[in-house]
Amino acid sequence: MRAAMATAEVDDDVLGVDPTAFRLESEVAEIMGKEAGLFVLSGTMGNLVSVLVHCDTRGSEVILGDNSHIHIYENGGIATIGGVHPRPVKNNEDGTMDIDSIEAAIRDPRGELLYPTTRLICLENSHANSGGRCLSVEYTDRVGELAKKHGLKLHVDGARIFNASVALGVPVNRLVQAADSVSVCLSKGLGAPVGSVIVGSKSFIAKARILRKTLGGGTRQVGLICAAAFVALKENVEKLEGDHRKAKILAEGLNQIKGLKVDVAAVETNIINVDIVDSKFTAEQLHKHLEEHGVLVMSKGQFRSVFSIVNHPFRFARKWTKLEFVARTK
Repeated sequence: MRAAMATAEVDDDVLGVDPTAFRLESEVAEIMGKEAGLFVLSGTMGNLVSVLVHCDTRGSEVILGDNSHIHIYENGGIATIGGVHPRPVKNNEDGTMDIDSIEAAIRDPRGELLYPTTRLICLENSHANSGGRCLSVEYTDRVGELAKKHGLKLHVDGARIFNASVALGVPVNRLVQAADSVSVCLSKGLGAPVGSVIVGSKSFIAKARILRKTLGGGTRQVGLICAAAFVALKENVEKLEGDHRKAKILAEGLNQIKGLKVDVAAVETNIINVDIVDSKFTAEQLHKHLEEHGVLVMSKGQFRSVFSIVNHPFRFARKWTKLEFVARTK
């Protein structure tokens, strides 16, 4: 990746003429089966830009999971910056929302004098807070059909969409076929140093480019970063199956440790949820203990920690992995 960065051909991406950025955006768009793509600095920026393009009128409403990343971990940006009202629907344990519940949450247009106007539905695949569970193509298609029935758009937060594709054995373009837009993270499962690409129609991306600039996401010679992301895209998708296999092995081993409980059957991708059932220690104590033994931890909330174990070339040559291990106190 660093060698690719050193030799990357660059130009001014704010003006849309950085050739390496354009190559990455075009490649991701083609893989996803969409017309065009746009590089953004993070998945949060990608989701925010996508929501604001679809909900371009303040007071619009988006239906999304109550346990989704957009709703919980993205600083309320759709509301604070975009004036978009979230309409959360309960996430099931597998990351889905009941179709009937989604439809029931859609506002009746006749009530626009009193209520926000529903314009968008958001899904997340794989679903991080559900332990990396995968939304099937059949489910996504049904949500897409519901969106079209009511004149709505569908956005997929695809932070780990390649993990879902590999785990389900479904080509990624087919998995997101029903979506009007997708945010594709290249720095999580694929190990790029920075960035995501949002994809959609040419008109969607044209509007997204303006919003990216508004949010401070115009980064001039961004091809330096895109070059590394392109390597990740080309070389690391094929490694995800191995990550999933290792996660399953680790889950089975953790489940045999006294005081820990893992739903091994629920481990579908690279995330493991571990319940601490022994009151003698907490997630924070486990966090500290593992760190003392050289297992680096990235905390995500009071009882949530992400653990890593294999080499990541951009994390100061310390040992990490694309495998995420979440510990929580039950």
